[in-house]
Amino acid sequence: MLKKAVCGTAVAATLGGLVFGTDLLSYARTSASSVRDAVKSEVPVEFEISRAREMVEDLLPSIANCMRAIAQQEVDIEHRHEEIARKSEELQKQEELMLARKSDLNSGDETFKIRGRSYSADQLRVDLKTRLERCKVLKSTIDTEKQIVDAREKALQSNHDKLDGMIVAKRDLEVQIEQLEARLQAVQAAETVTTLEIDNSDLARAKKLIRNLNQQLDVRENMLDADGKFTGLIPVVSNEVPVPDDVEAEVGAYFDGDAKTEQDTTLAKDATGAGNGLDIPVVTTGI
Repeated sequence: MLKKAVCGTAVAATLGGLVFGTDLLSYARTSASSVRDAVKSEVPVEFEISRAREMVEDLLPSIANCMRAIAQQEVDIEHRHEEIARKSEELQKQEELMLARKSDLNSGDETFKIRGRSYSADQLRVDLKTRLERCKVLKSTIDTEKQIVDAREKALQSNHDKLDGMIVAKRDLEVQIEQLEARLQAVQAAETVTTLEIDNSDLARAKKLIRNLNQQLDVRENMLDADGKFTGLIPVVSNEVPVPDDVEAEVGAYFDGDAKTEQDTTLAKDATGAGNGLDIPVVTTGI
């Protein structure tokens, strides 16, 4: 399998060399760059923001290591200060003893009794010389340790500044990420509104339904208004016969006409032989 892959790669390289010649490497680099850019452009922004947040969170171990180093330096410096204080106290005691021995030698005595034992002046001079050398070494040691402490305190201050810078940078990155998320949400909201404006069939149907419902309610409200306006009024009949002004005169004329009609009927019976038993009624129509 590996042999086939190697052979395939060799064949591809040979063909590429024949086609592109000396520009093969340039074409290969350009192609790889184009592919890389195309792949990056397809990565969602939400994923990139999450990746940035993880990268910021990955700064926490570095911050923790810096804090641990600072704590160790602070403890070391504190112990060195204590050691310097102890050695300084010891140096002070030795210096006081040297001054006492020097004072004894300056007295001119040849023998000295110290803690029940007798010492000659030469023995005191040898002891004083030894003490002097030890004090010189101790003082040099103290000076060296003070220089070391000064250097470590400067390094400690640098680490403090570094830690402060890392914390500030982390917080600034977190703020920038929050701003990116806010911008992304704003863009997504704007894209949603734009999409609704472009494809608004559902929105149009909803608006139409609401408009029809409003019209139906308007009709029902108008009907209620109409019923309320005519409630309690006397109905008006359009084909009612108007009453004449002189109705009494018309009624008198009506009855006068009936009396005249009865008289005419009697005369007609006499003329047609009422006495022979054949009565023919006469129908009159009153006005």
